[in-house]
Amino acid sequence: MDPGSAVQRSGAAPRPGNAGEVMNPSQIAQALLASDADAIVATDRDGIIRHWNPGAERIFGHTAAEAVGQSLDLIIPENLRARHWEGYRHVMQTGQSRYGEGDLLAVPGLRKDGTRVSLEFTVAMIRDEAGEMVGVAAILRNVTARFEEMKALRTKLAGRS
Repeated sequence: MDPGSAVQRSGAAPRPGNAGEVMNPSQIAQALLASDADAIVATDRDGIIRHWNPGAERIFGHTAAEAVGQSLDLIIPENLRARHWEGYRHVMQTGQSRYGEGDLLAVPGLRKDGTRVSLEFTVAMIRDEAGEMVGVAAILRNVTARFEEMKALRTKLAGRS
């Protein structure tokens, strides 16, 4: 099967009669956007939140109604905002980010209750029909538990030296 022509189930044994089964990409996209496993947040050129999925609600504590239409400052700790916006403007101007090429960015995020959450994320550029940048979609994962475990392990190991 041509890799660009259809999406196949990876690791699944083919079922009789479904060898050529094609999954509709819009169905896949809808399933991902509706998932609460990871946060999917899309913003426009100005960093205004335009999509906020159930995963974002779970991780950050804001409902979609509270988040959509707000600045990304909603989830960025104040001491990191200047650095964030410098990078965001660069991405909007150039259409390039190393975090859209598979590299993970690890950053703290801000929850509705004011607590911080450790996040890892990648981004995808959103372009209009002319290829111009119109926004960014980010897929964010809460890695707070793993971050805390690693921090405790480093502290324990440092105490042994």
